Amino acid sequence: MLLIAGCFLLGAIPFSYLSARVRTGRDLRQVGSGNPGATNALRTAGPGAAFVGLALDTGKGFVPVWLARGAELPSTTVATVAVACVLGHVLSPFLGFRGGKGVATGFGALTALSPIACALAAVVFVLTVGLSRMVSVGSMVAVALLPLLWLLADRLGFPPAAGRAGWWAATAIAALVIGRHFPNLRRIAAGTESRFGRGAA
Repeated sequence: MLLIAGCFLLGAIPFSYLSARVRTGRDLRQVGSGNPGATNALRTAGPGAAFVGLALDTGKGFVPVWLARGAELPSTTVATVAVACVLGHVLSPFLGFRGGKGVATGFGALTALSPIACALAAVVFVLTVGLSRMVSVGSMVAVALLPLLWLLADRLGFPPAAGRAGWWAATAIAALVIGRHFPNLRRIAAGTESRFGRGAA
């Protein structure tokens, strides 16, 4: 239980928010889209702050899961560590339980379980953003397909770690990420969602 709580608190550290704050002194929750994540950091604090935030937000998902695997903890524990990191990010107590959308942290956590599935998801993300010009659409499509890509990686001979528990972790994280994108879904439906390179998203 202490391990899971520790992973939640690690995941809750808002690195993109802190990076932008150090770089510009601005509160990401008060500018752009109001989201304390790397995309808003890019648009309001520049690529340097966004890169640092993205790297650390990804790392705080990857490292705990990688260490849990290395310690040969039970599959359910490893999978729970992954979910805890992402849950901490999206429900950060350091930001009043209103954190980021979990894309980078989820990508890091799940890459530690299945690099192949996440690489395929990254390709889907890039292609979808290229077609739609919306980062939010790319994120949602990629995570929505992730449980299927998880199974595909297994069929291709690259079985993800943590077995069935890992698949459930991927599904839970996908649900968390999509849930945090509900405001984007409303803007997409209204035709007001910002496109890549213009405005906040």
